[in-house]
Amino acid sequence: MQCSWKAVLLLALASIAIQYTAIRTFTAKSFHSCPIPNPVNCSLSQDTDVADRLCDENPTFPYNLSRKTHVLILATTRSGSSFVGQLFNQHFDVFYLFEPLYHVQYTLIPKLTQSKSTTDRRVMLGASRDLLRSLYDCDLYFLENYIKPQPVNHTTDRLFRRGASKALCSPPVCESLGAVDLHLEEGDCVKKCGTLNLTLATESCREHGHVAIKTVRVPEVSDLRALVEDPRLNLKVIQLVRDPRGILASRSETFRDTYRLWRIWDGTGRKPYNLDVSQLTTVCEDFWNSVSTGLNRPPWLKGKYMLVRYEDLARNPMKKTEEIYDFLGIPMDSNVERWIQNNTRGDRSSSKHKYGTVRNSAATAERWRFRLSYEIVAFTQHACQQVLAQLGYKTAGSEEELKNLSISLVEERDFLPFS
Repeated sequence: MQCSWKAVLLLALASIAIQYTAIRTFTAKSFHSCPIPNPVNCSLSQDTDVADRLCDENPTFPYNLSRKTHVLILATTRSGSSFVGQLFNQHFDVFYLFEPLYHVQYTLIPKLTQSKSTTDRRVMLGASRDLLRSLYDCDLYFLENYIKPQPVNHTTDRLFRRGASKALCSPPVCESLGAVDLHLEEGDCVKKCGTLNLTLATESCREHGHVAIKTVRVPEVSDLRALVEDPRLNLKVIQLVRDPRGILASRSETFRDTYRLWRIWDGTGRKPYNLDVSQLTTVCEDFWNSVSTGLNRPPWLKGKYMLVRYEDLARNPMKKTEEIYDFLGIPMDSNVERWIQNNTRGDRSSSKHKYGTVRNSAATAERWRFRLSYEIVAFTQHACQQVLAQLGYKTAGSEEELKNLSISLVEERDFLPFS
């Protein structure tokens, strides 16, 4: 009886080992799909009827990691990241998400913007990396851990800035749209589409060839190393930078309460004694650390990192966008070209919304020269002198020089991608 019991146990263990090996072998193999444009992959031989039938029924495998390029736009607030995000959002084969890490920040650390705690930062970054990995894997259910109130039956009306993603505001995710609604304004998306079904969103993500995510909640590229080195992701980072003087001017105008003391200084000429200078210096420190990492070209960033100055993109949007897509290895489609033509020649009234993207891009990039007092410009130049020199932004020695020199304040630099 004892021998019989041992024999049964050995057989069970052997069976488990065989099943495990089979599963590992199956999942390790590449999925050889049958692309529709190339029928050669589906044999017409009479001896392969089964293979033919599989090709006919499943001409493509919807989620092939080896063919997807994952894109992360790494930026800071008011650096032009919404504009850059649209360069991917308009692409027919890119599934784009606008600031999904918002949910991590405001669930875990609601007052993170005021907190200087390194512990808070580690918690935020750890959770952010986990969420990014899941989203690039088209697991949108993972977001439910950070959406309050928690979605019911995988549906929610609380996803931050859903309307900024075309994929989430078009069929099959939004089933109620008609032919006249194909180009919804962001504010109309929730009204016409109703609650977001995360199951449909997940399916849409898997049907797209690439995934792009924009975030201003990761300080430095080194914080992304674990994701960049993950061979399953094929992640490429576009680091967007902007002249800190332009960032400060834009934040002061957009976030009026938060930057109230800067506005008082600008209006009165007197610097408040309790001015929070970290609102400026943190930007410059993060830029310096992150760009230094990228420009030092560590092996783990090879072929994965591209530095883009907002000013270069604003002055020649078509050329710079072509360079970005060339770096990513993704063909740039006509939708992106059309969007650039329609959204970089607007007048001043077209950029009233704080996250708007319709504007005269070249004029917007340098408008800060007429918004900030020279005293604040001089203070910024001193506080951020290292990063200004690093990124090729010239300093102005006087108010007259600041107002008159426009384009010469940005040096010609060719930040070639690390390939």
